[in-house]
Amino acid sequence: MDEVTPVNAGTIRDNTTTHDGLADESVALEHAAERLSARFPDVPREDIDRLVEEHSEEYDDAPVRDFVPVLVEHEVKAELRENAEPEQPE
Repeated sequence: MDEVTPVNAGTIRDNTTTHDGLADESVALEHAAERLSARFPDVPREDIDRLVEEHSEEYDDAPVRDFVPVLVEHEVKAELRENAEPEQPE
């Protein structure tokens, strides 16, 4: 089996020449980043792209990839919400 190496071409991932399933995943991750960017307009898109990339790397060895974009979007959304919440005084 060929090893898949992500290529950063200004988007989350560009695996279109490596494997059809990963190409679909790349599109889904890009759409997730777009939704997150719309939901968190105060966060620079570059930061959202970085977070999506970091969280998606956690699943690089996952044998089942169908839900990776959904999981990544959920994790990034939770992280952005956590960082956006003001500190509560003790």
